[in-house]
Amino acid sequence: MRVFTASLATETNTFAPLPTGLAAFQQDGTWHPGGSHPAAPTLFAGPLHAARQRARERGWTLIEGLVAAAQPGGTTTRAAYETLRDHILADLRAALPVQLVLLGLHGAMVADGYPDCEGDLLTHVRQIVGPGVVVGAELDPHHHLSAAMLAQADLLIAFKQYPHTDVLERAFELVDLCAAQVVHGRRPVPSVVDCGMAVIVHTTREPAQGFVQRLQALEGQGGVLSISLTHGFPWGDVPDMGTQVLVYTDGRQAEGDALARRLADELIAMRSALDTPWLGIDAALDAALAAPPGLVVIADSADNPGGGAAGDSTFVLRRLVERGITQAALGPLWDPQAVRIAFDAGVGARLPLRIGGKVSPLSGDPLDAEGTVLALQRDMAMRALAGTTQPLGDCALLQIGGTAGQGGVQVVLISRRSQAMGTDLFTQLGCDLAAQRIVVVKSSQHFRAAYAPLAVQVLYCAAPGSVTADLRQLPYRHIRRPKWPIDLPGDMAPGG
Repeated sequence: MRVFTASLATETNTFAPLPTGLAAFQQDGTWHPGGSHPAAPTLFAGPLHAARQRARERGWTLIEGLVAAAQPGGTTTRAAYETLRDHILADLRAALPVQLVLLGLHGAMVADGYPDCEGDLLTHVRQIVGPGVVVGAELDPHHHLSAAMLAQADLLIAFKQYPHTDVLERAFELVDLCAAQVVHGRRPVPSVVDCGMAVIVHTTREPAQGFVQRLQALEGQGGVLSISLTHGFPWGDVPDMGTQVLVYTDGRQAEGDALARRLADELIAMRSALDTPWLGIDAALDAALAAPPGLVVIADSADNPGGGAAGDSTFVLRRLVERGITQAALGPLWDPQAVRIAFDAGVGARLPLRIGGKVSPLSGDPLDAEGTVLALQRDMAMRALAGTTQPLGDCALLQIGGTAGQGGVQVVLISRRSQAMGTDLFTQLGCDLAAQRIVVVKSSQHFRAAYAPLAVQVLYCAAPGSVTADLRQLPYRHIRRPKWPIDLPGDMAPGG
């Protein structure tokens, strides 16, 4: 069997101020031309790694195309998307003939002139390979599920866990199910139900945890091949944004439709319980100080670079300093200029710095403070999801307030924008999390896999930012309405 694989992924926040250009992939993201992907996995190359293993086991001929991924950001430029798409399509043409195409995608990539990048890419792939070749793709659950994606792909499988700890498990499911299609000549039949809402499903807690477990228990039973939950990405203003349920069966359309409808109704019924308990900045800090002894983790979700935010907001940091809270740490804060100044000053230097607040009004005002440089490290990386690593560039640990490395707020400054995932973001620079009362992480949920086991409590802070928790503040122009919770429940149609 001849198999082609490639990846193209970024998550687009259409309200974010930072455009995503080609350099975001080539210099700041993941960029591996065909045949050059390393042995270690990267987040959106799950199908490649699963296909490598199956190719060794089964004697397939595997042709690897471009793997390109960028940190979430604002709208991708037209030139960047078309360049990347055409690179992958050229790789595919060079690989022909093939019986199977496996793609690693995100599903929420939006470019100038392309509100559905994945649908566009899959359409071009289908035009090249024709109707007889099996095409499958792995998706992030925060995707937009479009009609074009469903029509052009034979199988779409999304990660089930959030944080995304099951990338490789879902990739092997994709590869094995698609390979079985090639062998047996059968095509899965999709059944889709739009839930009329936009929810972020935290699978680390109930009721979402049990719901996902029920989905997995149904797979392989009664002709059900795969079930994916589309959370949607609420910060993408496109017509297909929203929560959907996708069921694939082995030709049993009526049964698949009924199951998708039942699961969607179950999800709609629990939507209020799925909502995150948000706290304002001072309320979150008060709750952290009142918690039992131990480390309290506060998620600054609105400034999450993993959702397209700049990662340089100062709202929470300012209140920590103004309130004189000590034994606190915050990171990562994206400020390449401040990192460079810290390197010029050297470890141990105490100097005035202007920190953060540089990209847009949603970053807040810069914080002017006297800081002590506690540690510096070149080309640092942290542990990320599913065995991957995430580069952070040159990094500095800065202490604001306190004396001789004690007290005050310790801030990790990074030069390559990223959200918090591994705790080594702090510990590599000598910040002892066990000695802290509070750690503020710029992340929405991916931090939980590493940080929750250390915490006596995890709190979610509703600060201002590009990934605001209050979706009603966003000036949507293109999504389908009504949609809960953006629209009032009283405005919702029955069953939606």
